[in-house]
Amino acid sequence: MPLPPAVGRGVGARLTVQPISAAEHLAFVRAQRSVSFLQTPAWARVKVEWRSESLGWFAGGQLVGAGLVLHRPVPRLDRFTLAYLPDGPVIDWTGELGAWLNPLAAYLKAHGAFAIRIGPPVSTDTWTAAQVKEGIADPRVQRLTGLRSDWSDPVGARVTSWLRGTGWRPQSPQDGFGVGHPQFRYEVPLADRTEDDVLKAMNQQWRRNIKKAAKEGVEVTVGDDLRAFHDLYVHTAERDHFTPRPLPYFETMFAALSAEAPERIKLYLAHHQGDLVAATILVRVGAHAWYSYGASSTEKREVRGSNACQWAMISDSLAAGCDVYDLRGITPTLDADDAHVGLIQFKVGTGGQAVRYVGEWDLPLRPMVYRAFDLYMQRRARSAAS
Repeated sequence: MPLPPAVGRGVGARLTVQPISAAEHLAFVRAQRSVSFLQTPAWARVKVEWRSESLGWFAGGQLVGAGLVLHRPVPRLDRFTLAYLPDGPVIDWTGELGAWLNPLAAYLKAHGAFAIRIGPPVSTDTWTAAQVKEGIADPRVQRLTGLRSDWSDPVGARVTSWLRGTGWRPQSPQDGFGVGHPQFRYEVPLADRTEDDVLKAMNQQWRRNIKKAAKEGVEVTVGDDLRAFHDLYVHTAERDHFTPRPLPYFETMFAALSAEAPERIKLYLAHHQGDLVAATILVRVGAHAWYSYGASSTEKREVRGSNACQWAMISDSLAAGCDVYDLRGITPTLDADDAHVGLIQFKVGTGGQAVRYVGEWDLPLRPMVYRAFDLYMQRRARSAAS
């Protein structure tokens, strides 16, 4: 991911970290080309079960970096917290990392954190849609990492090496999905491309499905009927065997993100002859757009409402001048017999690219408390699996 232009490059003055207001944080976010929506002040109002604060990095009195910190307390030790910066912080990852992260660690330890968890918004490798497709077809290839990457980011390699060498611990699971945010994602580059460019890069099935939806009379609109979305989402969860979020979560998410910026979040509804056949949620911050949630009906799947919603979101992202349309997490499996491979096959049809990020990393600040927390999380994971 390219460095946002307003983040302090080559900062010469000593960096300090201190709390900033939500207004200061939002002004900093608006000055960037793109920032993860998980690092916006509004996200703190979505994650109401966590205590939150906005922190700023200052060089000579100038705000040059920012981060949203979510504090998770330790069971039975409420005075200590895990300080979590999802998809963040927003700093110069090409710079001297100790100058940025050491004052963060000092501030958070002084304010009761037993550990820090970060998710640097920095990629390490990308694979083209063609490479992924060939890997799935090749029985000798089981994982994305078994393929030579199309491009490797030296910044990502340096960040990974620095974190590992300075006591940070990697947290991203082998299968790509876990408690935190996924290390492997699927993205469609949009910069300097037209709708025709994006369509031509899609596979034949995707293009056919988009055309079929239009021919069948599927109409996609941007609306606000969250209850209709949620009913369809619960139906999808029952069919696809995952646990749905409750309706109030989405109501809170829309209220918080919309209050921060009118264009931040949108609900797309696909109807066919009056029936809701698909619904999706798009989130955008600056030049980065995310496909956040989706739902589809089991009936009338042949009218391809999901593809229609995706194409509407991609088209709107292009019109908004976005650099990337982010389909978010994938697992790195390319094993044709793995139940997760269908997810990457669906996303590969968009003609984008698979991207591996640095992933999430922990820095223990109070080792004994961190070990107790780690054991608690392991027990909870075993209990959930049993």
